[in-house]
Amino acid sequence: MRVLLTSFAMDAHFNGSVPLAWALRSAGHEVRVASQPALTGSITAAGLTAVPVGTDPRLDDMVKGVGGEVLSHHANQSLDPEDPGRLTPAFLRGWDAMMTATFFALVNDDPTVDDLVAFARAWKPDLVLWEPFTFAGAVAAMATGAAHARVLSFPDLFLSMRRAFLAQLGPAAADPAGGPPGAHPEDCLGQWLQWTLGRHGVAFDEQAVTGQWSVDQVPRSFRPPSDGPTVGMRYIPYNGPGPAVVPDWLRTPPERPRVCVTLGLTARTSEFPNAVPVDLVLKAIDGLDIEVVATLDAEERTLLTHVPDNVRLVDHVPLHALLPTCAAVVHHGGAGTWSTALVEGVPQIAMGWIWDAIERARRQQELGAGLHLPSHEVTVEGLRSRLVRLLEEPSFTAAAARLRAEAESERSPAEVVPVLERLTAQHHAHGRRRPAGGGSTPCAS
Repeated sequence: MRVLLTSFAMDAHFNGSVPLAWALRSAGHEVRVASQPALTGSITAAGLTAVPVGTDPRLDDMVKGVGGEVLSHHANQSLDPEDPGRLTPAFLRGWDAMMTATFFALVNDDPTVDDLVAFARAWKPDLVLWEPFTFAGAVAAMATGAAHARVLSFPDLFLSMRRAFLAQLGPAAADPAGGPPGAHPEDCLGQWLQWTLGRHGVAFDEQAVTGQWSVDQVPRSFRPPSDGPTVGMRYIPYNGPGPAVVPDWLRTPPERPRVCVTLGLTARTSEFPNAVPVDLVLKAIDGLDIEVVATLDAEERTLLTHVPDNVRLVDHVPLHALLPTCAAVVHHGGAGTWSTALVEGVPQIAMGWIWDAIERARRQQELGAGLHLPSHEVTVEGLRSRLVRLLEEPSFTAAAARLRAEAESERSPAEVVPVLERLTAQHHAHGRRRPAGGGSTPCAS
């Protein structure tokens, strides 16, 4: 079968689909990966075939435009639908409006959607697999009759929040023409998708948000309640297109407990609000009887005032090779780093401060496999004391081992391929689509 994968142009959101793409190719299926031009190098470096579409999203401008004040407010807001006292109607309405206008419609702009639909109509995929914020994939699938599913690399709090939001809004009005109801008038995401689908002759359906099913790589202990069809899949670490080389020093077991310090590739930039100062992190581990491997690029190293004797600075090392030798990891909270540490059974200190990173870190702490330290609360003493706990209390290592076993109990990507083949056969409907009815201009336009 022909499989089209799509993600907006950010490595952290694309990388989670690479092992599944390899599995599909190895099973003999044709695979194409569509994204904005900025991701083309990452796609081809992963050994996959790229289809550039649209124009590059200005994500840095989005972060600056939203502002640290708004994002900091988000950092203090629980996204857990089981915590209704904090997930307020006002927050959900603001979240829907802000995210649709400043993020969803930005990374799925009209040129990207239109190019993707045109390619899908020409290539005729049987299955479209889309990163959960790349709604352009759902639009292309619905416009061509292809089966489609989301590929999740982080807990699906987005969909849980949306269901809570829609429940507060109540049912949408019926279509005067006698068809099924469209998006609720106060649902910004739904209104934008209704308008976008309508431009391509397709009526709005909530499957444009949910997919027909989801491929979920998150261990069950971290999955929020869901009533949608889900295919569990084991997370296989893929750390991006950087040089995946095992250095000589990594081939010798460490003489002292080894700790990895990494601030990721996205959240560590100086432009990103609430990025943790590198110098502060290294001061926290200065003098401890441990070996520290800190992944810092040349720009970050210029910010250091002192490098402790127990710190090895490296520009890049594959985490899936480094973490099995580590007793702990201190990181920024990113989904790729968190997932790699989880499947390697390494206790974590996650400095997550926004979106699902907060909930992942909180849940990790609840399960006893790590500690959460929000980036805006990081101090030298606070980080140091948590790291000492993580290294000295064996319960953290035991809990991390249990989560690793849970992750390993899921199907591998190769084992998921036959499931996708069956689901595609059930959902594939080339040539059958509901015509679009009327639709208002979306509030994100």
